[in-house]
Amino acid sequence: MTATTSTVENTTVVTAEGSIDSKTAGEFERTALTAIQGQREVIIDLTKVDFLSSAGLRVLLVVYRQLKAKNGKVVLVGTSEEIRDVMSDTGFLSFFITVDTLAEGLAIV
Repeated sequence: MTATTSTVENTTVVTAEGSIDSKTAGEFERTALTAIQGQREVIIDLTKVDFLSSAGLRVLLVVYRQLKAKNGKVVLVGTSEEIRDVMSDTGFLSFFITVDTLAEGLAIV
């Protein structure tokens, strides 16, 4: 798993690639939490994430809570059907705005 941060149209974008599981969630969390410092809105691009374990879901929840405390929002881009199903079953999906493309995410924030 790799996680990178970029700025697109003045918006912070965290892009993850690979599997986010108990072994890689720590790296994903460090990258995401560093990226949201001083931000109220963030896009997390999961287009290239093939697996998201409960550890990955926890990271998304941590990011959501930190931004929600600042009246911010998290937009998830490119979540696969399997990941959306898991997030829906666990109640996590309702916390996030989900879109298919980065352009849609940028239009929301």
